[in-house]
Amino acid sequence: MANTYTQIHLHIVFAVQSRAALIPTHHADTIYRYITGIITQQGQKLLAINGMPDHLHLLIGLRPDKALSDLMREVKASSSKFINEQPWMTTKFAWQAGFGAFSYGASQLPAVVRYIERQQEHHATRTFSEEYRLLLEQFGVDYNPHYLFRAE
Repeated sequence: MANTYTQIHLHIVFAVQSRAALIPTHHADTIYRYITGIITQQGQKLLAINGMPDHLHLLIGLRPDKALSDLMREVKASSSKFINEQPWMTTKFAWQAGFGAFSYGASQLPAVVRYIERQQEHHATRTFSEEYRLLLEQFGVDYNPHYLFRAE
């Protein structure tokens, strides 16, 4: 896209289906590397990735030629398939439907990277549900609490 100049930075949060703690801590780096490859292959830039056994956080630089929903569909489908093919999974793995996406300016990126890198610290005192609701509220995203964390 000639003469198209953008700066789109998105913090994306998504959970394991039913928020089950299925991401093995000792295999998380393998999963993160795989997801990094997906994002790179899709022509996007991954700035940070980290998570907990029940959810992930990504910070990406999104190019305007890719729809976020298409990128997330590819990330979730391909990574689910990869995880299910591993011998360390004892149950079927799936991501929960949907995701949260929050935009940031360039000056805010170092703080967002630190936040993502320190997920284990945050979750020593806050659950994923509390963290996700706080993000939605901080960004003024309307949501119906009844449907936010319903079982699928």
